[in-house]
Amino acid sequence: MKNHDFTTSIIVDQTPAEVYNAILNVRGWWSGLYGESFEGSSEKISDEFSFLAGGGMHYSKQKLVELEKDRKVVWLVTESNLTFVENTNEWQGTRIIFELFPEGGKTKVVFTHVGLVPEFECYNSCAPAWKGYVQDQRLNLV
Repeated sequence: MKNHDFTTSIIVDQTPAEVYNAILNVRGWWSGLYGESFEGSSEKISDEFSFLAGGGMHYSKQKLVELEKDRKVVWLVTESNLTFVENTNEWQGTRIIFELFPEGGKTKVVFTHVGLVPEFECYNSCAPAWKGYVQDQRLNLV
């Protein structure tokens, strides 16, 4: 069965340790592109943080639920309010996963938002936004 969760990947020049630390610094890459704000902590298991964008059009709260040093970061979306769709809590209960793989002196970053599927009303807006943060902005690594 084909996986329909949104996923994208990039290869960056940094080491897995550098990328891992950049991902944990959520404020450094998941704020500013679209006038977003970030509150909370995002560095150790059970840390929680919130994200607000678009003048309140997108609010979500994430909990850091899994860490594998220099290899993997997983957030659980515990709250969501997407005011631009009918089902405003579409993200609630989804997981956001960053997996890191060394590749010839570089690092491959595989990003997956488990539960963000084409059937979601927000998919056509949210998937390109994630692509912007991960691929185009390259997690502010360059």
